[in-house]
Amino acid sequence: MDYLKELDAAVTICDKEGIVVYMNDKSIKTFQKDGGADLIGRNLYDCHPQPAIEKMKHILQTGESNTYSIEKNGIKKIIFQYPWIQNGAIEGLVEICFAVPFDMPHFVRPNTI
Repeated sequence: MDYLKELDAAVTICDKEGIVVYMNDKSIKTFQKDGGADLIGRNLYDCHPQPAIEKMKHILQTGESNTYSIEKNGIKKIIFQYPWIQNGAIEGLVEICFAVPFDMPHFVRPNTI
């Protein structure tokens, strides 16, 4: 069962060479103008500027994650990129992108058990 298929967040996964191996429905819709499902099997590096490529390569080499927000077409989104790790080895990169409200609340929780 594909638990991510209908998630209201774009989930895109590439292997360690940058080849797209998975896109859920939201990712396919989000990147429809760029090819949608036809992006599966293509290299992410062909779709990004050099600074983004370097960031992806850094994640793949170090295992560090990358999180940031963007605004596009009046929608604020969080982009979360992190390594796909399997059996202790970095196998690729996972990107999850989801919309958030512009006035999203932020809470500081006490340290409790």
